[in-house]
Amino acid sequence: MVILTLNCGSSSVKYQVYDWRKKSALATGIVERVTQPGSFIKHKARGKGEYNLNRECPNHEIAIRLIMDTLVDPQVGAIGNVNEIMAVGHRVVHGGEKFSQSVTITPEVITTFEELQGLAPLHNPANITGIRAAQAVLPKVRHCAVMDTAWHQTMPPESYLYALPYEWYTRYGVRRYGFHGTSFLYTAKRAAVLLGKDPFQTNLVIAHIGNGSSINAVKNGLSFDTSMGMTPLEGLVMG
Repeated sequence: MVILTLNCGSSSVKYQVYDWRKKSALATGIVERVTQPGSFIKHKARGKGEYNLNRECPNHEIAIRLIMDTLVDPQVGAIGNVNEIMAVGHRVVHGGEKFSQSVTITPEVITTFEELQGLAPLHNPANITGIRAAQAVLPKVRHCAVMDTAWHQTMPPESYLYALPYEWYTRYGVRRYGFHGTSFLYTAKRAAVLLGKDPFQTNLVIAHIGNGSSINAVKNGLSFDTSMGMTPLEGLVMG
């Protein structure tokens, strides 16, 4: 099964094509400056050199169509036909307290993401735009959402509540949400394999280090505490 993953930002679309049977990436790339003058695609397929093309992409749908055209190009592409793509995975930054795991995207799910836009005003609107654009380009395949915050929904109240009036939490959603959950989920499971331990009997401290950074305490295989809070501003110093 071939899976397309998309990470849509306000002015970019990152992507990867993954062959589930072979457990390998077939292609990866990014369209930059989406909605801005001078947009272009950087693309690299397995066994082929890097491919760059300047192409104006005034919106995300045109950017995703450019990605599709590139993926099936006989010279630089990675698949023979768009119909080989059986599922699309979307990275969504904020799922609030509504999502504790990945979900199939339905109209109700998109409505919930829209309701949560105030918690991630720079990210969720772009994520939603990308989802709608991808659904327009690939209407017959299943689209799924993976939330950065879902992994941390196992944190106990003493980890996610601030020392602030409780009403701020109940009325306005002011609490520690945590981010980088997709990275922490993978790392926790992979570390358990490398240690030869049951994932749910594994305790870890994981450091996600990059331009965005955070630390996660994992207790019995589940997120117990994290350095990022309601926003990415607290915790480790970042780029």
